[in-house]
Amino acid sequence: MSFSKVYSAQTNLLSVIPISVETDISRGLNAFAIVGLPDKAVEEARDRVSAAIKNSGFDSPKAKNHKIVISLAPADQKKEGPSYDVAIALSYLTANKDIAFDHEGKLFLGELSLDGKVRAVHGILPIAQFAKQNGFKELYVPMENVREAALIDGVSIFGILSLAGLIEHLSGTAKIPKAILTVVDKRKSVSNIDFSDIRGQERAKRGLLIAAAGGHNAAMYGPPGTGKTMLAKAFAGILPELTFEEALEATGIHSVAGTLSETFIAHPPFRAPHHTASYVSLVGGGATPRPGEITLAHRGVLFMDEFPEFDRRVIESLRQPLEDKVISVSRAKGTAHFPANVLLIAAMNPCPCGNFGFRGKPCICTPSTLSRYRRKMSGPIMDRIDIWLEVDRVLPSELSGDSEGEVSESLRSKVEKARVAQKERFNKKGKKISRNSEMNARDMVTLVTLDKESRRTLDLAAERLGFSPRVYHRMIKVARTVADLEGSEEINNSHILEAVEYRPKKFDV
Repeated sequence: MSFSKVYSAQTNLLSVIPISVETDISRGLNAFAIVGLPDKAVEEARDRVSAAIKNSGFDSPKAKNHKIVISLAPADQKKEGPSYDVAIALSYLTANKDIAFDHEGKLFLGELSLDGKVRAVHGILPIAQFAKQNGFKELYVPMENVREAALIDGVSIFGILSLAGLIEHLSGTAKIPKAILTVVDKRKSVSNIDFSDIRGQERAKRGLLIAAAGGHNAAMYGPPGTGKTMLAKAFAGILPELTFEEALEATGIHSVAGTLSETFIAHPPFRAPHHTASYVSLVGGGATPRPGEITLAHRGVLFMDEFPEFDRRVIESLRQPLEDKVISVSRAKGTAHFPANVLLIAAMNPCPCGNFGFRGKPCICTPSTLSRYRRKMSGPIMDRIDIWLEVDRVLPSELSGDSEGEVSESLRSKVEKARVAQKERFNKKGKKISRNSEMNARDMVTLVTLDKESRRTLDLAAERLGFSPRVYHRMIKVARTVADLEGSEEINNSHILEAVEYRPKKFDV
């Protein structure tokens, strides 16, 4: 009898695939089939769409004796979720001659409720970027998703409240106003803990300042209750804001994962999984791979409190992402590559009772318990952590009175200044990196120069402390960051000595 086509899209891992929703109506007994590898949610769209169409003032597809076949192309791509509902309804109504409109250049997304209202869906931001890049002029999304979609300039965004309202707009009887480009508010505080709120621990604060400036992984170890968790939470407040491109990337990841709690992620994400978190929840995976906590922390901080209490398999899974800034999840259906450019902040006790090697209470752990606890921390993982910070007990006299520590805003300005110096250095050499921690071995040859005294100090420390080549190079990166914080173009001996001071001592394997 008739045929029609409407365009939609879906996210596949972190990419976007265009979907053509094609409808064919022919004579025959009543039948309604959706083909193209639909999952259960897509198959159930038959009932949602039929009810929504009926409650929007049209005859239900189930009210007539005709055969309806809706194809979601490409047919070999698994279709998931309810985001095709609006496109399916429009495709059917067009094929049934109930409405007529030009479908070219238009992309439709949204879940339908039984009364014809349109509900929000996940993954809107990357789809809006896809629409702009592939020549779509108009994007129709649920009203709840409008602010997210309107972050992208260059494509007209329309917010849909109901199927009936959308049909009136497409028919020309009423108009849905075009969404205004979303203005990003970056004034929101990312942490309710200021560094000045934390008494003492000046050495730990200094180490975290260096970690923030250069993007270095850091670990804090010490007895319970000494402020390690507070330091980690305050750390988020001294990180610079993301660039617009970085923020779009981070926001898109959270949009696809369904964890987006705000319109736009302007500040580095801060993820703190519990130490009982499973391997899959951290690295991602599942029958259809989904991003895990490492990917959700992309461009931000992954805080792992009680680090040795995590399952050993979970800890070892950090090897690849901390080195390559990407994590690969392999399954029978294929391999997924998720971005994982994270800054790891770990916090731990030196032993199960928390008192080994520190003043105050004696350690009550048995040698076997202590050995088992320390074996959780393998050499390769320790090598990948640049800065180790001892967080000792604070004296009672330090806990009273006003804090004299530097405030987070002042520290953040120092971090931003150091980041600018790094970026300028990299841009002069045509490098597409922005932090010292991202330098590879070749970059350190062309971008970092050590004088004879500094090189001799580093070589001596490497020989006496048994540095691996990886640690050797990481010490140079940390020293470069220390120099950047001091505004020095050259790395001198004091910078090397400070970098070496941040290698682990008491917490050793």
